[in-house]
Amino acid sequence: MLYRDFATQEAIDREYDPMRGRDPAALLGDWQARSDALRERCRVTENVAFGPTLAERMDVYHADAEGAPLHLFLHGGYWRSLGHREFGFVAEGLVAAGINVAVVNYALCPTVAFGEVVRQARAAVAWAYRHGASLGVDPSRLSVSGHSAGGHLTAMLLATDWQGKYGLPDDLLEGALCISGLYDLRPFPWSWLQPKLQLTGRDVQTYSPLFLPCRVAAPVHLVAGGEESMEFARQMQAHAEHLEAQGMAVSAELSPGDDHFTILHHYAPGGRFVQRIAAFHGG
Repeated sequence: MLYRDFATQEAIDREYDPMRGRDPAALLGDWQARSDALRERCRVTENVAFGPTLAERMDVYHADAEGAPLHLFLHGGYWRSLGHREFGFVAEGLVAAGINVAVVNYALCPTVAFGEVVRQARAAVAWAYRHGASLGVDPSRLSVSGHSAGGHLTAMLLATDWQGKYGLPDDLLEGALCISGLYDLRPFPWSWLQPKLQLTGRDVQTYSPLFLPCRVAAPVHLVAGGEESMEFARQMQAHAEHLEAQGMAVSAELSPGDDHFTILHHYAPGGRFVQRIAAFHGG
């Protein structure tokens, strides 16, 4: 077997390719149009540099209140596609709820090694904590969420030794929301993604949150779509059990009727993800 009970790449690809049967151009066109429209209506500080490379940028969507919390969103695309500009639409409901939103960009595989993607996600949080006040946000009130590959990166932020590696407090996050995340990387070296990801055995061990201690004692909510393949639900449950075993405050749920992409609709004004993130900040 290649991974668990999967004997072929085709079997792995069926479970881990959520774009099958979808029109990618229509999906991305809708996201881009909604994001462009929000940037027209919202006060946005665009392409804020949080690191030395051109990829290390974030768009910050401002709530009306000065010194409001900051939520960081990490996009999906299986670590090898898409960017922050397509995902501005996720900020609409949060800004309406009085929460600033940073939609984070990062470099993509194989232009960079897999570990560099993780480093850049961590760099975004470190920059926000140290410099967020310059944008009129409260850097002591940070939360984070991510979708798909971004769900993985969010889990990696929870596994970061912030004090030992960055000199930052280990409680720098008030909460984390992981949506349709990948927490065990072992299937991907056997998948259609490997030519882009170029994962090594060491990468799989070092960057699989399922194998790492959680170092941030923040509330964590895991969610996957009820219409996604069973591997997304299984990975979610496995990671929930991993966090529970460490005494973490974690909850997990399947979102009925949602697939890998419609699940993002819950960032709309009044949506379940907006409510969950507001609760992280006491709202």
